[in-house]
Amino acid sequence: MSLKFAILAALLEGEFSGYDLAKSFDASVANFWQTTPQQLYRELERLSADGVIAARVVEQERRPNKRMFSLTPAGRRALHEFTATPVQPTTIRDDLLVKVQGSDAGDADAVIAAIEERMDWSRAKLARFERLRERMLAGRTESDYLRDNDRVGPYLTLLRGISFEQENLRWGEHAARTLRQRVSKPA
Repeated sequence: MSLKFAILAALLEGEFSGYDLAKSFDASVANFWQTTPQQLYRELERLSADGVIAARVVEQERRPNKRMFSLTPAGRRALHEFTATPVQPTTIRDDLLVKVQGSDAGDADAVIAAIEERMDWSRAKLARFERLRERMLAGRTESDYLRDNDRVGPYLTLLRGISFEQENLRWGEHAARTLRQRVSKPA
């Protein structure tokens, strides 16, 4: 998948400035797609040139003018075509897992510390995702939310992000406990 389709999917929510789109990515799309603001702005320029998004300038008095981006009919068609293509299995490339794999010959204490650091990161992401879920539901049940909203994709991807971080925590606890037992085992 490319950043192009992540942007097109995000623009289903409506018109965004580049800055607001970057914040939106950080709040919602970050559970499945990472990008930097620089990558985002470069891709917005490409997508605008390709005609799949439209850009308009909003003049502001006390601030620099800003560009607002929205999905075009061509962008909707491109997103429709993308959703119809087969998906490739996810490939995991994770330095932490390489460290765990090599921990039998390496510094197990350092690997345990790396696992604990990853777990801290997962806890923080999980807390952020849970706050976002509460804002999305706004006191409604999940059934009410799904019945009343036009779009369910952002909610479903958020649930995937939540379950991913929960599993990271379960695995991290098990892996750290196992390595601790091995380190403390008499020689």
